[in-house]
Amino acid sequence: MASPIYRIAIIGSGPGGLSAASRAAEKGVSHVLLEAEKHISNTIYRYQKGKHVMNEPRVLPLRSPILFDAGKREDVLSIWQQGLDQHKVNIQHGAEVVAIEGSIGAFEIKLSNDEIVRAETVILGIGVQGNPRMLGVPGEKGTEDKASIVQYTLDDPEEYEDEHIIVIGGGDAGIENALALCGHNTVYMVNRGMEFERAKEANNSAMLAKIKKGEIVCFYGANSVQIDALNDMDEQKAILVLETPDGEARVPCDRIIARLGAIPPRPFIESCGIVFPSKDREAIPELSDKYETNVPGIYIIGALGGYPLIKQCMNQGYEVVEYIDGVDLKPADEPLLQAKFDKIKNKPSVSQALKAIKKQVPLLSGLTTLQLREMMLDSEVCVPNEGEYIFRKNDYTDTFFCIISGKVNIEIDDDDPDKVIPLSQGQFFGEMSLLSGRRRSASIRAASGCILIETPRRLMNKLIGSVDSVKRTIDEAFIVRTLQTRFAPTTPVDDLTKVAKAAKMLAFKAGEELFHEGDTAKSFHVIRKGSVTISRQIGEHEVVMSYLPAGNYVGEMGIMGQSRRTATVKAATATETIELSADAFNYLIEQDAELKKKIEAEYKQRVSKNLNIQQEGGRGIISFLVSQGVGEATDVLLIDESLCVRCDNCEKACAETHDGTSRLDREAGPTYASIHVPTSCRHCEHPHCMKDCPPDAIKRAPDGEVFVGDNCIGCGNCQRNCPYGVIQMAVKPPKKPGLISWLLFGFGPGPGRASQISKAHDPDAIKKAVKCDMCKDLAGGAACVRACPTGAALRIKPDQLPGYAGK
Repeated sequence: MASPIYRIAIIGSGPGGLSAASRAAEKGVSHVLLEAEKHISNTIYRYQKGKHVMNEPRVLPLRSPILFDAGKREDVLSIWQQGLDQHKVNIQHGAEVVAIEGSIGAFEIKLSNDEIVRAETVILGIGVQGNPRMLGVPGEKGTEDKASIVQYTLDDPEEYEDEHIIVIGGGDAGIENALALCGHNTVYMVNRGMEFERAKEANNSAMLAKIKKGEIVCFYGANSVQIDALNDMDEQKAILVLETPDGEARVPCDRIIARLGAIPPRPFIESCGIVFPSKDREAIPELSDKYETNVPGIYIIGALGGYPLIKQCMNQGYEVVEYIDGVDLKPADEPLLQAKFDKIKNKPSVSQALKAIKKQVPLLSGLTTLQLREMMLDSEVCVPNEGEYIFRKNDYTDTFFCIISGKVNIEIDDDDPDKVIPLSQGQFFGEMSLLSGRRRSASIRAASGCILIETPRRLMNKLIGSVDSVKRTIDEAFIVRTLQTRFAPTTPVDDLTKVAKAAKMLAFKAGEELFHEGDTAKSFHVIRKGSVTISRQIGEHEVVMSYLPAGNYVGEMGIMGQSRRTATVKAATATETIELSADAFNYLIEQDAELKKKIEAEYKQRVSKNLNIQQEGGRGIISFLVSQGVGEATDVLLIDESLCVRCDNCEKACAETHDGTSRLDREAGPTYASIHVPTSCRHCEHPHCMKDCPPDAIKRAPDGEVFVGDNCIGCGNCQRNCPYGVIQMAVKPPKKPGLISWLLFGFGPGPGRASQISKAHDPDAIKKAVKCDMCKDLAGGAACVRACPTGAALRIKPDQLPGYAGK
């Protein structure tokens, strides 16, 4: 008897496959669900026991005959099995597929037991989790006499107790493993990034809370180097050697759980005739709007198509069956996306808009339609008026913009807004702040007909980390724009692009040298992220001459002088630079006479400034201030003790401005010569206090001031996280009587003194965080500086350090 020919064969019983099979059964469409394992949904089945399964994105409605809601892994699987039984899905377990041959209407699916399954169409819902990415370091596989301590899954966290366990990977899987293990083990988290941008928000918050409490130790910006075996007499089994921004770290451990994601089973997919758009290992097959591959009749849904979230997979399973059955169904996210595109004058359909974006924005052309839909769910379509500022120079925003149509103008001269660099349809901007983490480097205004896509930083970082083509394009554009806006604004873009293609992206740990005094000058660096110090050897001492934050360049003096390096340049914090060869530098200045003239003038100016700093004795101040963390500040209060008369007017003015509670401690803090750094907020570029604020009460004002909002709950996380001790917890005092009442009748405390809190007045008074807000609501600026009668108090920015040191 000949085997039946099914209308649909579904391979893989993950969320998408289950949903597709259930919908086919519900509609009475002949089908078979092929699953290699003895149980359904192997990826979910292999989740750690008791794992909470999330139902994100919450705004997305669910389409599926089987139910799904957030809950424990065991409960989710049980509900799914009930759904399969209820709909009488034709499922075949132990059906491992090894090949797919034939064409639409006559596919032959070969199983490992030599059985042939015939079907008119095929849906691949196999996911990628069967192909975990390996760690790829020496020692990973163990030795002849010692087994490997590396594993790539975690079945039951309760099996491990009192172990030192390292979890590698900053995604959801790694975070969930670490959270489940930390209650009864010593857990270390190794995250290649500086934050958990790929994780769901709930996981991100939970992980940060554990790190702040000291229940998990996290190595940020870390890469695994090797695994060293230990002797049997040692307490732990091995040491994981890490490369971190602070140098090498050696972490003893009993076990390493590597959750580095997975890669598509490319050989099998390509054997089916399915084409990948590039050779990138992260590439996924290009699909039509209806999930069909380049092979007619073969469809891909779920993680293999770039949609890893369960609800998305289930929706796709439902929808693909409808498409195969001839139903012209709109995707579940269609109304959400249509609302965004309705902002555009001609109100294009979602399909029209997505096609236009892929065609008109080269950066996004490498995304599949499904990836683009996912991106647009969290992005916004902006239609600014002509002349409207998208953002201004020095703003603290970090979203990323793509130009769908029209133009924007980058203002390159603060004194002349008519001097602009135009960007047109298909280009993008905002990558400078996105990558450097610093303020906006220029003001950008909309021109006529401007339509933009604004994407949140977190989502953009996820795309950069997962789509190689996006990363390469943004990196190259960053180099061109940096050279253009900071270095060579009049040089043709084609010339800058040639230089950018030959440039190198380099990373330096804090304290690591970019180059050393006396070295032959072979290149120069544009600082992409972080900051550097410039020092010289004077006698037996290394003296810091200057400080440069991201957006500046260094090293051109040696090339201009065609000599050896006259100074040593070190990373003050973890730093990334763009290195250009001497040949590329010389090519640039030879192409542009004005640029050459400008560089020569700056060369002479820097030589003169360095000599002045040496002669005037200010050289040690920069080194001192950088060592105190001023390099990561945006604004820091300094007191010149040679002018200070100890009147305490600064503290009194601060207290009087802030309900009687001073936000500064004049006497506390370090001093170098006569320069004192009192305990006062530095308004850091990346505020430590903002990392774990449950009510999101700590904000940054448009001018950069970091302040605490009225919704503070008094948890104290910000006080614990601040490395400079500038946040205190205080009870809000009762309102003070006016100055006249104090002068005439002695009511209340005097100026600069807080009202006394008593239990009788407020028995339930709770403490809330207070910190310097740079008097952001006062037109005259910081009260502490204005109240100083001798001019001893001043606030400066890090890029003003060289000028300050030279005074």
